[in-house]
Amino acid sequence: MSGPSASTMSRAYRLHLPGRREPLILGGGARGLVMGVLNITVDSFSDGGLYLDRDAAVAHGQALVAEGVDLIDIGAESTRPGSESVAAEEQINRVVPVIEQLASRVDVPISIDTASAVVARRAIEAGATMVNDVTALRGDVNMARLVAEAGVPVILMHMQGTPRTMQDNPAYDDVVGDITAFLRERLAAAESAGVSREQTIIDVGFGFGKTLEHNLTLLRRLNEFCILDRPLLVGTSRKAMLGAILDVPPDGRLYGTLATVAAALDRGAAIVRVHDVRPALDVARVVAAIQGKDWA
Repeated sequence: MSGPSASTMSRAYRLHLPGRREPLILGGGARGLVMGVLNITVDSFSDGGLYLDRDAAVAHGQALVAEGVDLIDIGAESTRPGSESVAAEEQINRVVPVIEQLASRVDVPISIDTASAVVARRAIEAGATMVNDVTALRGDVNMARLVAEAGVPVILMHMQGTPRTMQDNPAYDDVVGDITAFLRERLAAAESAGVSREQTIIDVGFGFGKTLEHNLTLLRRLNEFCILDRPLLVGTSRKAMLGAILDVPPDGRLYGTLATVAAALDRGAAIVRVHDVRPALDVARVVAAIQGKDWA
């Protein structure tokens, strides 16, 4: 561990999820939370096609809950490098029936991973209580207003370019400084559109328009993002940065993922987004014990 981390120094954040009595507590003395990935996609880099069947998707969501997941992030559009967009209606057809069934069966907050306001609206109506927007409200002019009206927390992520172009030639003057400035501007833009700052989460976007060295620098200096005074989500699970280090395919990147989960939680991450929930929860529990945080 690297000494005093942002997580042990930052204040606690209380995010309010519609329909839930208790707020979501992030940061401060709270332990790090684990968000499980449920991709209902054809071409996601790691699990594309596995959960296109509605029953399979619902069963996987329930399995994540049985493993102890804190949040589930459901999406119908891959954002891997070079991926193509998926029409809103197709996204709705894939995710809404799954969210409806899961929301009625499990007591875990559900996040909708989309940049489309139409998709987000339908997902919220079906039971989602959080929006994960990889475009940080830039992809759809109606998204900020929807988030504000629905009163749901929103994750604002940094991405250089688009999924089709982001890895062409990513470049920064200072990757930490540049992304900090971007997220500061996005937080201000969200507030200007009526989104409560207290309902925002930030994500530096590992792998989204970054080289391996950019990603490693972000992980080393992750605690510097505490200057933005918002809870931080980190998603490194099975990503190409780990493949570049370990020379293994996505299904061989579990241990590499867990190393980044430990590093991220030690450096101030409030949420880690992963495919492999049970191992990540073990790591999170040990980190919490080292940091002197209660596990509840």
